[in-house]
Amino acid sequence: MKLTHAKAVFLMVGVTMMWSIAGVVTRQLEHARSFEITFWRSFFTVLSLLVILPAFQGRQVFARIRRGGTPLWISGLCWSVMFTAFMVALTLTSVANVLVTMSVGPFLTALMARVFIGHRIPLRTWLAILVAGTGIAYMYAAQVTGGQLAGTLVALCVPLAGAVNWTVVQRSNARGLNVDLVPAVLVGAVMSVLATLPLALPLQASAHDVGLLAVLGVFQLAIPCSLSVVCARVLKAPEIALLASLEVIFGILLAWAGAGEVPSQTVLAGGALVLGALVVNEVIGFRQRA
Repeated sequence: MKLTHAKAVFLMVGVTMMWSIAGVVTRQLEHARSFEITFWRSFFTVLSLLVILPAFQGRQVFARIRRGGTPLWISGLCWSVMFTAFMVALTLTSVANVLVTMSVGPFLTALMARVFIGHRIPLRTWLAILVAGTGIAYMYAAQVTGGQLAGTLVALCVPLAGAVNWTVVQRSNARGLNVDLVPAVLVGAVMSVLATLPLALPLQASAHDVGLLAVLGVFQLAIPCSLSVVCARVLKAPEIALLASLEVIFGILLAWAGAGEVPSQTVLAGGALVLGALVVNEVIGFRQRA
């Protein structure tokens, strides 16, 4: 899939919309809890990717996994951490708190891209990160309450792993290794299944729960995560991280509308800063390229 910069931006926005359904769907579960939620979601991600990847890339995709080398396996490990930590965090604290904590991703990604790749980050992107960070900090202060520290710490693993993942993707492309990292999503899902199954036993999910988690596995993980790696071939790491922050806005709104988790005024105000920073950064970047 070959993308222009503008198409990659719009595709990445769609990816964040698909990612954002996890919170509201998780709140509809009846019996599945903690690691069992992660297990079933990752399990259905594996099944769907076993269909999606050969359909689009042919059976040779599995040979490429064997030849992928260190970048592919590091990326796979990062996906596994993100898959697992995100769902466990949702069982420990509110959707808003998890998403806000994940929003430190642009800071971590920009730092890693600068240190390990030497990316020159445009002033507009630094300013956007600064404004978005102000909104994130504003929301974060309101969301971290007593008894939610564990959920916050688990959620923090997601942006850490994400920053490493995007940097690995960018560095492998910059060095001309031509490593296809889309199959890394499959590797990560398999790792997540193997790691969480022993912790999920005995399985207690109802048929209703399994159906919802199947939806998450296909439409909230397999499809958008594969597309996000495609976008990473066109967009720079800090830009991807900024666009991914839209998940905060979409996820909080969906949890509000679909699960009754009403965000505070501070969350709404901080979210507006994040969204404004993203829009301004992309508009200025588009005009400069034009």
